[in-house]
Amino acid sequence: MAMEQEIIGGSENESLDLLPSALLATIFTKLDVSSICSCATTCKTFNSCISHILSFLPTFHLLDVAPSLDLLRPLMPPNPCVRSLKVDCNRLDDSAIQTLVRPSLQELSLINCADFSGKLLSEIGTMCKDLRSLFLGSVAEKRGRAIHISDLEELLGGCPQLEGLVLMFDVSLFLRHNFARVWALASEKLVSLEIGYISSVMMTELLSPNQSPNNIQPSILPNIQKLCLSVDYITDTMVATISKGLISLSHLDLRDAPIIEPSLTIDLTNNGLQQINQRGKLKYLSLIRSQEFIPTYFRRVNDLGLLLMADKCADMESICLGGFCRVTDTGFKTIFHACSKLYKLKVSHGTQLTDLIFHDISATSLSLLHVSLRWCSLLTNQAVASLASNKNLKILDLRCCRNLGDEALRAIRNLTKLKSLLLDGSDISDMGLSFLRPSVIQSLVSLSVRGCKKLTDKFISALFEGCPITELRELDLSNLPHLSDNGILLLAKSRIPIVELRLRQCPLIGDTSVMALASMQVDDQRWHGNSLRLLDVYNCGGITQLSFRWLKRPYFPRLRWLGVTGIVNRDMVDALARNRPFLHVACRGEELGFEQWDSSDGLNMHDYDEEDELEQWLLEGEVEGGIDDEEMVDAELME
Repeated sequence: MAMEQEIIGGSENESLDLLPSALLATIFTKLDVSSICSCATTCKTFNSCISHILSFLPTFHLLDVAPSLDLLRPLMPPNPCVRSLKVDCNRLDDSAIQTLVRPSLQELSLINCADFSGKLLSEIGTMCKDLRSLFLGSVAEKRGRAIHISDLEELLGGCPQLEGLVLMFDVSLFLRHNFARVWALASEKLVSLEIGYISSVMMTELLSPNQSPNNIQPSILPNIQKLCLSVDYITDTMVATISKGLISLSHLDLRDAPIIEPSLTIDLTNNGLQQINQRGKLKYLSLIRSQEFIPTYFRRVNDLGLLLMADKCADMESICLGGFCRVTDTGFKTIFHACSKLYKLKVSHGTQLTDLIFHDISATSLSLLHVSLRWCSLLTNQAVASLASNKNLKILDLRCCRNLGDEALRAIRNLTKLKSLLLDGSDISDMGLSFLRPSVIQSLVSLSVRGCKKLTDKFISALFEGCPITELRELDLSNLPHLSDNGILLLAKSRIPIVELRLRQCPLIGDTSVMALASMQVDDQRWHGNSLRLLDVYNCGGITQLSFRWLKRPYFPRLRWLGVTGIVNRDMVDALARNRPFLHVACRGEELGFEQWDSSDGLNMHDYDEEDELEQWLLEGEVEGGIDDEEMVDAELME
């Protein structure tokens, strides 16, 4: 007992800042940038040590906020040891290139580069000779910025070690007659290529520069294993060229969004499907026709096309098909019987898909983990009951399947490993959602009931009250006409550590909900205060200027994305944006959050720091006093 008291008494006079600086530096280098910045705010010793280790930190990832160049420079002193760099460049331009582009880099990811020009590409090619992985998003999308073919040439010719390349912007702006020649400079080690937009003609020419009428001899990108493209039209010619030219291909993701109905020569037919997977190496296949501009489908593909394709798909593990309006249950069932290793199935706009597709699925050897059946309007509760025989399902997307009701939820309650459940627009009720208790709701990470018109405040208590829920992070309650502030009060009392909450277009949601969420406390052992990083209250009927008082600091300390109606509260929105410069405020109705290329087979979940001091640390370099509450008050007076 005396020894215990001696130890306890001794610890009162000891402090972490007495640890050797070398030991502290070793510990800090194991943390991410956000955690390092949080530690820097605690004491002078930590701050001094962290200022030093920033000169030899091997990994620098800063995607939570978009820093200005003045804030980024102190965080990125000369550092010959940095190998991986990821930054949100929304507030940066060409003047930041010297800070960002380092010779030692092996991995570089720069998102939201709209204010950069093609100089970014050429400088990367000049400086980063050891680069293995590169992601560039939205380059030169701002008016007045441009990318030249010479910039792409310097990038591809200057990075001989490149293995993965993502150009998430429109590359069709480059000159066609030089395009294939420039890509011939690409590293032979390149195995993964993703392009934000390219025309099908350019892609075909890229892979067949020596094309003759009877023979296609691709001479570039020989080792590509993963190819993800967004094009104007998915065509037979392009699919055949890819299948014949890329002999190592195991992952193919093609999407298009036609602006006019495609003619026979610029469309996919049964012929094109037959060309897929000629060498039998494909594991992942995605063919999606988007309805972004007009309601259009793959009208020249029927059951025969899928039958011809299935003959060569025995080893396929993931298949995603969107817009195949003439394919019936017969065609889709050939996939089940041919692909015994299939674990991921996504079908969207399957207008002829019925309950029969899953009628005998229990008799197959399939063990599906991820099923998405979005906009398959003929499916009923019976389809879900049959599908639920796959007890290992982790992701189930039934959005816009409007004939699904409470009986579907009764079947889903047996899926105890479910992580994501999306039920947008279905005919479920408050009572139906109670079927998810207790087992399913305790495992869910993401739940969406957007547009389920029958739901009222009662489903909140039916689903959450008295049930310990620790895993749920994403909740979408948008477009629920009967959900009111009372329901959100119940949600706040449930102490669920929600990270993303969407309440857009709920007419009965008002200031009370915002105040309740701002005051929400969750599990003290895991979180302290409000855990929300995304809150969308766009076009909610009761939101007034009072809500904006609760949206400023120190409330919602971790908030990074906020959706509000800007037309009514323009001055308040502008004042809030200045008060919280690292908060992304959307006021035109756009959907919030990252919209990443869906090539993953699961949920991308993040661990969030208990204390979000990153913003505070970055702001220390700004003008003393900064932006205070007076600006918010002035905006209120103008209302």
